[in-house]
Amino acid sequence: MRIIGGQAAGRTVKVPEGLGVRPMPDKVKLAVFNSLGSRVEGARVLDLFSGTGALGHECLSRGAVALYSVEKSEKHARFYRANLSATGLSATAVELRVMDVFSALGSLKANGRVFDLIIADPPYGEKNVNRRSTSLAQKLLDAPELPSLLAPDGILILGHTKRDTLELTPPWRERRQLKHGDTIIRFLDAARIGVEKVEEMKS
Repeated sequence: MRIIGGQAAGRTVKVPEGLGVRPMPDKVKLAVFNSLGSRVEGARVLDLFSGTGALGHECLSRGAVALYSVEKSEKHARFYRANLSATGLSATAVELRVMDVFSALGSLKANGRVFDLIIADPPYGEKNVNRRSTSLAQKLLDAPELPSLLAPDGILILGHTKRDTLELTPPWRERRQLKHGDTIIRFLDAARIGVEKVEEMKS
């Protein structure tokens, strides 16, 4: 794996052996960042299920000003830190938290954090037929804290497998979808009236 664009383009990103990490293929990553265009420049980015940092570091390389990454595995976090060092990108713009993603969402909301881009490519779920998905991707969409972490014009980029049929619940709405092999990448925003209603229901 490598950084494919920006100031650290061509730098290698290492991943541990085995099936614990499923890095986004370069071809898919290129399509995602081509779709985002200049939106990454100056962005505040939240990278969930960050693994060894490939997506978050790509954002930094392309001009993001702040990166908050959440990864539960300390082993993967060690690779994350080594990869960040190898890219030569500024570590001062990075916050890495080794913790459960859903616990992190509550903490971020409590602290009033807001992001221009939220990127999540969680472990894939199982095929769901005639039942609602129980995957991590669906749980993210259902998490009440997540919409409030997104800036008014922000985008959530969510990866999942095509065998996992997700339900878009308010306030999420789809702006674009990319497909590559077994992978689907969805570009979502949160309708602000929907966010307000979610907040009202919680109060």
